[in-house]
Amino acid sequence: MKRWYDKLEPLTKRFEVLLYIGLLCWMALFDVLEKGVYSWTYYGSALLVLFLVHLPVLVFSWNRERWKQLLSGRRYLQYWLACFGVYLGLLFVICSTFLEVNTRFQQLIPISALFIFLLELLLTVIAWYRKRALQWQWIKRLSLERSVLISIILIAVLFSIMAVSSMGNPEYDRPGGLLLGFEFNFWKVLTHFGVFLSFLVQFLFMYLCGYFFFYINNRVLVPRVLKQKGVVMYILAGLATVGITYPIIAQLLSLLPVNGRLGKVFSDNPFLLENAFGAILIILLSLPVVLALQWSKQNSRIMSLEKEKAEAELDLLKQQLNPHFFFNTLNNLYALSLAQSTQTPESILQLSELMRYVIYKAKEPAVSVQEEVKYLEDYMQLQQIRLKRKPDVQFTKEIAGDTPLVAPLLLIVLVENAFKHGVEPAEGTALLHLSLYADATRLYFTCVNSFEQEGEVAAGIGLANLERRLALLYPGKHQLKTGIESHTFKAELELDLT
Repeated sequence: MKRWYDKLEPLTKRFEVLLYIGLLCWMALFDVLEKGVYSWTYYGSALLVLFLVHLPVLVFSWNRERWKQLLSGRRYLQYWLACFGVYLGLLFVICSTFLEVNTRFQQLIPISALFIFLLELLLTVIAWYRKRALQWQWIKRLSLERSVLISIILIAVLFSIMAVSSMGNPEYDRPGGLLLGFEFNFWKVLTHFGVFLSFLVQFLFMYLCGYFFFYINNRVLVPRVLKQKGVVMYILAGLATVGITYPIIAQLLSLLPVNGRLGKVFSDNPFLLENAFGAILIILLSLPVVLALQWSKQNSRIMSLEKEKAEAELDLLKQQLNPHFFFNTLNNLYALSLAQSTQTPESILQLSELMRYVIYKAKEPAVSVQEEVKYLEDYMQLQQIRLKRKPDVQFTKEIAGDTPLVAPLLLIVLVENAFKHGVEPAEGTALLHLSLYADATRLYFTCVNSFEQEGEVAAGIGLANLERRLALLYPGKHQLKTGIESHTFKAELELDLT
């Protein structure tokens, strides 16, 4: 039985629509707060107008994934530009220009259009980052600690440039100490390069002292104390770390020449509690980040293990499936050779084609539906050669050109099962009717065959493997039904290809 939040899965596929709706709600809320009219009617009217004017954006976002599959890249880009470029641009210009000045919607609609556009750009950048940037090896190797260190170095360089640039400027260089103005005089940096290096080393030392508490928290306190000994011991360990180290670090910082140049940022008294508060603050602020990253690492490791397990199981199922097929086919060829049939060479040639498909294509994660159909037709032709009574075989198919790739060797199991348990043992004329429909979103395959021995529904390893492979390859996106009715066995397979 599905839980209530499992039923929301279709909505999670359109997560971006939820983000746009949330943004429109925030825009309506800010409108209420700005105007000071705290009523549901006022809020609802703002929300209704925003939803109506941005309906094309919501429609586009709702159909985004489907259009990506159905449309060519060029046509999809045209749709995107028409929605987020032309429509939002016209909405911004028209509402800013033609609506009465300083009215409620003359400001609200253009601002909402601008924020909608910025959100779309942000989502595009995130999608690009997840698709491309994460494949760059140097980004994969960039851990949190290295990122923080790089940030510290960049900040130290920036502040050193600002400090040197502010020297001698009365606005910033005062008797009480040097203030870091937003000044960037690179000529002064070059002519006072020794001073710049001095500032750089001291700023680096200052920030590395703060980094020390982050490093201890990330490497020791969270993984060794919080996870193994609990919250109370984590708090006590954090306090102990700060109590042991903060007077020493505060003393070192107060002795830096840059401390006096900046007007005694750090007190000469290293025992002041404000120094301890600074260290505690670093530990507390870094705690959510450290926990989130460690949870993410653990989750990625679990997903990776589950993926490896599923792939190993799929390989095992394929290894079980292939011998099953070849044993049946070799038995067929053996029967042909005993009868000295002239069709034997042709049958061997067809078998080699089938083996080539099974050996090479079956290793690929996905193949085209047309290749699967060709494989089915070759298989059925090979099977019919040796039958004394020709079965009534019909195969209707309707395959759209934009049908996505599918996992190989799924349909053959049902056909093979039909020959083994329906067509071959039939005393009279057997029937085998296949129907295949496939488009960009769905594949529907039915296999109906004659079945005379009631109660003998020996699915065997084939159907068992098929059910397991479907569960691994299309979890929650497949449906396999089998049943007997009026001496016919019917199998239906439906795949959600979205």
